[in-house]
Amino acid sequence: MITRQRLAAGVCALLAALAAGIAVPAGAVADETTARNAPKVDLVLDVSGSMRARDIDGGSRMAAAKQAFNEVLDATPEEVQLGIRTLGANYPGNDRKTGCKDTAQLYPVGPLNRTDAKTAVATLQPTGWTPIGPALLKAADDLNGGSGTRRIVLITDGEDTCAPLDPCEVAREIAAKGVGLTIDTLGLVPDTKLSKQLSCIAEATGGTYTSVQHKTELSGKVNQLVDRTADKVVTPVAVDGTAQCATAPTLKSGLYTDREEFGQHRFYRVDVKPGQELRASVSVSADRQVNPDYGVTLRAITVHGREIVRGEATGSGRTDVLSTGLRYPKAESDDENAPAETVCLQVANSFSPASGVKTTPGLPLELTVDVVHGPDPAGDVASFGLGRGWWLLGALVLAGFLAGVLWGWLSRWRVAIWRTN
Repeated sequence: MITRQRLAAGVCALLAALAAGIAVPAGAVADETTARNAPKVDLVLDVSGSMRARDIDGGSRMAAAKQAFNEVLDATPEEVQLGIRTLGANYPGNDRKTGCKDTAQLYPVGPLNRTDAKTAVATLQPTGWTPIGPALLKAADDLNGGSGTRRIVLITDGEDTCAPLDPCEVAREIAAKGVGLTIDTLGLVPDTKLSKQLSCIAEATGGTYTSVQHKTELSGKVNQLVDRTADKVVTPVAVDGTAQCATAPTLKSGLYTDREEFGQHRFYRVDVKPGQELRASVSVSADRQVNPDYGVTLRAITVHGREIVRGEATGSGRTDVLSTGLRYPKAESDDENAPAETVCLQVANSFSPASGVKTTPGLPLELTVDVVHGPDPAGDVASFGLGRGWWLLGALVLAGFLAGVLWGWLSRWRVAIWRTN
């Protein structure tokens, strides 16, 4: 009896040990998955010599930036992995080549230790050059890995001093890699050239530019951008369209991003089954100076080149983004085994670069594809152009009839009383 009890206890202990052994790796995998999907943000701070200027609420620009960083670090959501990168913080000399390499990771991107991050920020002193381009390249590397939202927040008081590495071109190259990374810029000086450069950097990646001149504005805007990083968003999937339909990639329902050269055509393939409807839209952004009068065309064509339907949009220089779309319902088939039809989507643009503007990388393109079940013939078909509006029209007619009857009765009653009196 005692032997049986000991044997049972041993078996239970063995099962418990196995369960614990299995549970630990599972937890580790869960942690790795969570870390991979965690939103990441890299704060890039200008620590060049011009940050000594005392023109923000009676204090220096550097002091305002430090205060803003401390407030942001206190308010950063737990799920956000945050890092800090500096530019112009270490080299005080006059050698341009050395000064343009002066960018360093002050605090690595990862789970935030607020005390360590604040201590690192407290040591900063305005020092050297303004290598914005090199800093953005390094910041993009800081955020590599994982599939969560990634954002760079650049805070500076001056233009890049390390041309010909144009920071606007750097931002376009980052966007062209299709890494789903957004760059937001904040300027501490209301300068026209600075705002133009920072706006160009932000627009290249779908970010925002803001001019801030007060401490509260700076901390509030950075906090807003960090919080926005934690919001769940749909990240476009990078795809490479081709010059011919035959070699184009086949897409399913989703959001895609690509680059299209000036005047270029890009092809994509979508399979549409009988009874389904293809809904597609495209947006092409002019992320650099272009000539006025331009257009974007989205065509659905067969594999043999016959056009099915198209969508077009034109502009005259008043907007930087042109969008158009189309719908193609595939008729039902009596054959349950009828094959899907391959539809080729062709995206074309008529943008032309302004004089002296680089043509590479191509213009940012965002393509939305949705394949849904076709409209229900019984309830979704428009009747004489009114569709379900017949219900509203009938209700209005009935209400008008009743109102007319009531008004007529009241009028006759009032006339009868008037005659009596």
